[in-house]
Amino acid sequence: MQEKPLGVPPMGAARFDMLGTALRRGWGDMRRAPGYAVIFAGVYVAIGWIMAWVTWITGQSYWLIFAAVGFPLVGPFAAVGLYEVSHRLSAGEPLDPSEIFGVIAHQRRRQLPSICAVIIIMFLFWFFLAHMIFALFLGFSTMTNVSTSLEIYFTGEGLSMLGFGTVVGAAFALLLYMITVISLPLLLDREVDFVTAMITSFQSVLRAPGPMLAWAVIVAGLTFVAMIPAFLGLFFVLPLLGHGTWHLYRQMVEAGEGS
Repeated sequence: MQEKPLGVPPMGAARFDMLGTALRRGWGDMRRAPGYAVIFAGVYVAIGWIMAWVTWITGQSYWLIFAAVGFPLVGPFAAVGLYEVSHRLSAGEPLDPSEIFGVIAHQRRRQLPSICAVIIIMFLFWFFLAHMIFALFLGFSTMTNVSTSLEIYFTGEGLSMLGFGTVVGAAFALLLYMITVISLPLLLDREVDFVTAMITSFQSVLRAPGPMLAWAVIVAGLTFVAMIPAFLGLFFVLPLLGHGTWHLYRQMVEAGEGS
């Protein structure tokens, strides 16, 4: 396995023009390596189909907690695969399947599992807080099955709960984005501990909040739209965003090295 450079590279501030460049380069990587795009996106699409199937079969939603906890375990490793493909394409290296999947397997001995653990802890805390919010607004309501009696959400208490929960959930999502958007490609690219990687990612968002939050909106918006047609849009959107995030990171590194 090739040795990685040590430490955090000089990081420049993100700019709005970098976002378009990242998407164009991401699209180029998808066209040059469509097979890997299908493989890595297929993991997410399959999980989406399983979630929909279980919902239809059981009519229950409590299992979504387990699905949400499992996603952080799979997501970063799949993203690393896309990052590695982009890295090899940029360096003119062959896309050897054994090497690419070997890099993914190698991450279990590096810092990536630690970030997975942090993400899972945040998810578990969010679910605990979500139950607290539900109890705060609807705890004194008549007992009802929230999976089948959706009218409860259109009451005054239900709408208040949805509004407050959305704000709190958005704050958690923003924090998760801030600590992972740069840390994940950084951990693939360099030998850095996961705490330093998360701090670097957080600081990168604070240094250029406009472009970085715009990238967050692009990621969230495209992902939401891609899920509507039976999750099939994820076959296009997830590889585009995975490759694009790598190229956004590399542009910030190049900006830092050139300053």
